[in-house]
Amino acid sequence: MSEARFSQTLLSFDAPPLPGDVPARLPSPFESGPPVRLACLAAEALQQRLRREHARWEELWRPGGGKMFGVLVVAGPEGRLGYLCAFSGMLGGSWDVEGFVPPVFDPVARAAFWPEGEAELAELGRRHAELTEQCARLAQEPRGRKAELRELEARRSEVAHERAERSRALWRQLSQGFAVPNARGEQRSMAALFAPRPPPGGAGDCAAPKLLSCAYRHGFKPLALAEFWWGAEPLGGGRRSGAYYPACDNKCGTVLPFMLEGLAVDPAPAPPVTSRDEDVLRVLHEDAALLVVDKPHGLPSVPGRHSPTRDSVLVRLLPRFPDLSAARFVHELESEVSGLQVIARDTATQSALQRQLARGEAEHRHVAWVEGLVAVEQGRIDVPLRGTTSGALETLANPNHGKQAVTEWRVTERSESRTRVLLWPRTRHAMQLRIHAAHPLGLGLPLVGDARFGVEDSRLMLHAEGLDFTHPGTGKRLCFQARASF
Repeated sequence: MSEARFSQTLLSFDAPPLPGDVPARLPSPFESGPPVRLACLAAEALQQRLRREHARWEELWRPGGGKMFGVLVVAGPEGRLGYLCAFSGMLGGSWDVEGFVPPVFDPVARAAFWPEGEAELAELGRRHAELTEQCARLAQEPRGRKAELRELEARRSEVAHERAERSRALWRQLSQGFAVPNARGEQRSMAALFAPRPPPGGAGDCAAPKLLSCAYRHGFKPLALAEFWWGAEPLGGGRRSGAYYPACDNKCGTVLPFMLEGLAVDPAPAPPVTSRDEDVLRVLHEDAALLVVDKPHGLPSVPGRHSPTRDSVLVRLLPRFPDLSAARFVHELESEVSGLQVIARDTATQSALQRQLARGEAEHRHVAWVEGLVAVEQGRIDVPLRGTTSGALETLANPNHGKQAVTEWRVTERSESRTRVLLWPRTRHAMQLRIHAAHPLGLGLPLVGDARFGVEDSRLMLHAEGLDFTHPGTGKRLCFQARASF
């Protein structure tokens, strides 16, 4: 960014802040509740600007079109106070908008390979959609064409696999060249921050990482941060225009702890400590090859690369099983989800269990309550997902450019306003069950307690209650049950 452009991006307050408005330490981006007054002043100024430019950003008010915005109050070397503005992802189809900080990644480096890669993915998506249509037509034909149908389905699977591999390679290429700075002047690639797992889609594209990156690049000291939603609510609800929200845990929970190293920052809020039985991590099975645990809701699977002591399944197990690592989790459960997890203790066991899950030889059954009444008794949801958890509900699924995602379900109980269902994820994507439940092409009803796509409740009522697999070492079939508390 040129100095002239930066001078337009660093905005001044209408009135000088009072001395007591400047916090001694940067408040934690993960703290819920209203930001400090200084950040609120900057956020309100940005909101006034967005109101004045309503016609320009009319897309934000279309169904599901809202997004997160952020402000960062900074101090220059001479003590001058100002603030920077950012948006999450893209705005108006652009990464670079006047008056807002640029993305963290290098747009020139990205442009050298990304458009060609996206074009390849689009062509593979078109071929997959075409084969899907052909399969659907052929399925209506007489039985004599079953061999031809199997051949078409095999070709469709090959195209889906090719597209998934190309998508992973493209994102890997981007994340490896995605330099993330911190206050000490150090840099890490996005790939290194999330290693050994691949970064989730959109990592580093939230408002907070953009703001901190810009501040560091120009030698400004971060003082106060605020992020708020602006525009129409997500299709599943859970966000109000003008309301403040803490940084997300899925992506920023890994990116921000590194970016904040070297700054005086208030500690992130600790999870509530309780001794209730429902908050206890139970080990149901242990041997030299693997563990099976029953995870309580509210507990993350792993602590995050830059918060290694954060309360999590891994941190609780390490004193007893020091050989464990985050890389050995065969499947992670979101912190809001409770239930059964299997953890490998060596690479061979991990690979074998992942193959069983991919081939449908292992089964992971979930139980959930959804808001509303499901009319039919059972079904199959085949709605491809984009591989990201950011964005509106309608954009998280994409029949042409998403990766195959399949969930089977069956109703077990109905109340006056809710339905209890069993869910079998046949593929594994972040938030797959939550998206498939809420999306109009799925159940069309959000899970009870899903604050992202529905309405907040005492908890997310999603629990992994059954886990069946063949032990890679003994060949014995193991079956585990963990009853839900709801």
